Amino acid sequence: MAAASAYQQNSVLKLRTLFISDVHLGSKAAKTDFLLDFLRHHEAETIILVGDIVDGWRLKRSWYWPQSCNDVVQKLLRKARKGTRIIYIPGNHDEFLREFPGVHFGGIEVAQRYLHKGADGRTYLVLHGDEFDVVVRNARVLAYLGDWAYDMAIAINIGLAAIRRRLDMPYWSFSSWAKLQVKHAVNFIGEFQKVVTEEARRHDAQGVICGHIHHAVIEDIDGIRYINTGDWVESCTAIAEHHEGTMELITWHQMRGDSAAGQRAGEAETMPVRRLAPQAA
Repeated sequence: MAAASAYQQNSVLKLRTLFISDVHLGSKAAKTDFLLDFLRHHEAETIILVGDIVDGWRLKRSWYWPQSCNDVVQKLLRKARKGTRIIYIPGNHDEFLREFPGVHFGGIEVAQRYLHKGADGRTYLVLHGDEFDVVVRNARVLAYLGDWAYDMAIAINIGLAAIRRRLDMPYWSFSSWAKLQVKHAVNFIGEFQKVVTEEARRHDAQGVICGHIHHAVIEDIDGIRYINTGDWVESCTAIAEHHEGTMELITWHQMRGDSAAGQRAGEAETMPVRRLAPQAA
């Protein structure tokens, strides 16, 4: 793929738009080094941060902000200074920024939602997606408990990954496996996709780009293109829009072009890269 080729040649892949979400800066699970590596090899005219970039929930519980978090922020600010338009759509973990719609911080614009006009003519509704999560909106205590359980699953992931590396075994994500074994989690993903695509339809958009559920995918649902950006605590995924309008799901593993990269990364999960061609005229 183009992303892997760019890395192998130590060059920079130039894109029209880059969509990133669920970095969770302030969490020990955030793959800041991988994200920095990714940002060094990708330039875009516009970068849209689709929520949960900063993890305010965890920072409230205990402060954790290593230099790598500063490095990610500085990298984004540097891109903004060099002319990249950066739009920040807050999620539930960085909801404190929802108090500042339309405000610019160091060249980064805060917006509640965004209508993105693709190079192929499609209009995409861009939002984080937590407003369609019943637990987050109506049962905050349960949401916090779920967040704690997710932290525990990530911690188990790290330990298992270290053991499997020592045994020269391929990477396997316990947390992703656990989520997909729970019937309610599978049903939730399906319902979430259905609700957000209907929201796009209500806004006369041909697609929706969101985050929140840490489940990266590009697919068509009832005539609406559904795109989820994934996350940077497990899968290390982003959505790239190429200049001709193609949407590509990129993973850190594919970007490295190294079959062992995901294993060495420990917690990074390998996910398939999918590209959708531009809409026919």
